[in-house]
Amino acid sequence: MFLALFPGITLAQTDKSTQKDEHEIEKLVISASPLKRTVLESATPVTILSGDALDQNQAATLGETLKNVPGVHSSYFGPVSSSPIIRGLDGPRIKVVQNGMDASDASRVGPDHLVSTEVSTATQIEVLRGPATLLYGSGAIGGVVNVVDNRLPLQQQNELSGELVGLYDSVSNERTFSTDLNGGAGALAWHFDAFDRSTDDYKLPDGILNEEGEIEEELDNSAIDAQGFTVGGGWIEGNTRLAFSYGRLESDYGIPGHGHGLHGHAEEEGEEEAHSEEEPVFARMTQDRYQAVADWLNLDGPIAALHWHNAYTDYQHGEIEDGMTGTTFSNKTLESRLWGEHQPLLGWQGVLGVHYKDTDFAAVGDEAFTPPTQSQSLAFFLLEEKPVGDILWQWGARIEDTRHQVDNEFFHDQAHEHEGEDHEIAFDEQSYTSFSGSLGLVYSLDQHQSVAVNLAHSQRAPSASEIFANGPHIATSTFEVGGGFEILEVDGEYELSQSSQTMREEISNNLDLSYRYHSDLWSGSVSLFYNQVDNYVFQRDTNLLMLDGHLHPADELDIIDEHGHEEGAALPVYQFAQQDAKLYGFEAQMDWHFHEYWRLDLFADYTRAELDKGGNLPRIPPLRLGSSVHFEVDNWHLEAGATHYAKQEKIGASETETEGYTLVSASINYYLPMNMADMTLFIKGENLSDQEARVHSSFLKDVAPLPGRSIKLGVKGRF
Repeated sequence: MFLALFPGITLAQTDKSTQKDEHEIEKLVISASPLKRTVLESATPVTILSGDALDQNQAATLGETLKNVPGVHSSYFGPVSSSPIIRGLDGPRIKVVQNGMDASDASRVGPDHLVSTEVSTATQIEVLRGPATLLYGSGAIGGVVNVVDNRLPLQQQNELSGELVGLYDSVSNERTFSTDLNGGAGALAWHFDAFDRSTDDYKLPDGILNEEGEIEEELDNSAIDAQGFTVGGGWIEGNTRLAFSYGRLESDYGIPGHGHGLHGHAEEEGEEEAHSEEEPVFARMTQDRYQAVADWLNLDGPIAALHWHNAYTDYQHGEIEDGMTGTTFSNKTLESRLWGEHQPLLGWQGVLGVHYKDTDFAAVGDEAFTPPTQSQSLAFFLLEEKPVGDILWQWGARIEDTRHQVDNEFFHDQAHEHEGEDHEIAFDEQSYTSFSGSLGLVYSLDQHQSVAVNLAHSQRAPSASEIFANGPHIATSTFEVGGGFEILEVDGEYELSQSSQTMREEISNNLDLSYRYHSDLWSGSVSLFYNQVDNYVFQRDTNLLMLDGHLHPADELDIIDEHGHEEGAALPVYQFAQQDAKLYGFEAQMDWHFHEYWRLDLFADYTRAELDKGGNLPRIPPLRLGSSVHFEVDNWHLEAGATHYAKQEKIGASETETEGYTLVSASINYYLPMNMADMTLFIKGENLSDQEARVHSSFLKDVAPLPGRSIKLGVKGRF
């Protein structure tokens, strides 16, 4: 029946030829796993984006690059800051790592903060869906995104290799250039990469109206000016591999919707209205990152190999308004992971190790909504696997101690009197001990198909901002209050007080069931998941407003406005609360080579997220269906596709429904072999129907629609 859609196509082919934008999935090794298994051998659902497929999906941010991976959506804070959402979970529940070590930026604290990993110089990006806490930390109950590049040379190279890429995008006048060079001599290997990206404000679909009913042609304050470089060196001799790298990132990027008018600064009487129009606010980010690796292989004794990976990151960004720095966020992180591969024991192979991380995070300025906090964690982990007949068993465990020490000076101005006593806000060290474990198997039904089952129990300590937040978060137009506080009503007035209760750990019990099929002509997978999360941390609308340091019921807004306060001066108060929740859904993907030159891709994903006491979790992406047709002959590769996002009606408190939309795309690649290099010329059109599309998971969905029609032109040379 399905073949009737393709009249005249002959299915006489008995063997497929792998097209240039796909990989032989059975050979894709997961570098994020210390056991070095392939995608088909993992009990946890994994997707790897690399090669031409990575080039085709490359965007300015990590979230937008991965948004077409099944189960992955984007938080979309405009084009400048978009983080991945995996199965409805984001923020501190998704671990973003670079070559296995934490990205260590501020993106887990707020959706307006850039993820400081550069995709233009990446060789592959790995997405581990579901809890992946055993190696990366108890926070990763939603999944892990590992951005892999060549900055740590661990293989000898006696010839120069690399690539040069240039890209232009019409929708934002984007100009991106990147290079990746690798070489060496004897035991010495070296690496260098660099990129430069600049854009203007991006164009919106025709007919978009702003809040004043005027047609908007561009999204104000959405431009980017970013550059960076990395140098690395390695010494590879015998069974010893040593490598070190230094990387520098700089980025000036606009913060859409973040202007002077949102700050609530009322003009003094008689003062000239110098700020009658919103002042654009942009962020200036810098990051210095050092990574070091030492591997000792083929050792004698009970430990067959030893690995020591380290990273130090110095990150900061300031929010610039009218030439002045308002609030500065900084994050200095030292991370070290040491693990050993033991010799086979009763048929079991595995690793055991220790993981340490020290994070010094601070936000200083008028809009600092979370206090400076030093967080430390120390963990021990064990991962094991054993093949028994047609079943590959995998299990692991991790125990982790996490401590948050807050700078209580942040709260000194918030002391208050209650029941005749003075109450100061002063938090003791908050400590948590988390245990995580998983048990999984991969059962090979025959040479073409397998079933994977994975049960994971994960405990996540609340992040520092979830506990201690107490201030205006202008990017989301809210006043955030951490779970370490309680709101008291005294004589008809409301005030914040330190809570006598300690926030509890989130406890996730996740079940994954996957079916995978792989043959010459067909490949596909279906994954079902159910995630019960006890003590789930979410932001609860308190129905209060914060104005001039005082709390008011939301129904007093009209009275507040009558006293001359400008619109937007009062911020709705959202508090981090805890309640049991469940998330469940599926991901499905199919690849069919139905002709010598033709291939069809189909995918779908869906997440349902509910609070156990009733209601829905906010900003959960809707049902999504996508398809693309690929045609490849000689040096030509053509592709056309469409992705439909359903209407999201399952909304949380204070949310509004989001209409569905369909995005249409097409691309043409021409591969030009040359004597010294292989060239690829490409053109890609996105949102070809100029559809108005608003991302339900975005805090800015009413302010920042997706870009209008886009035409990308590019050239890539690989040698």
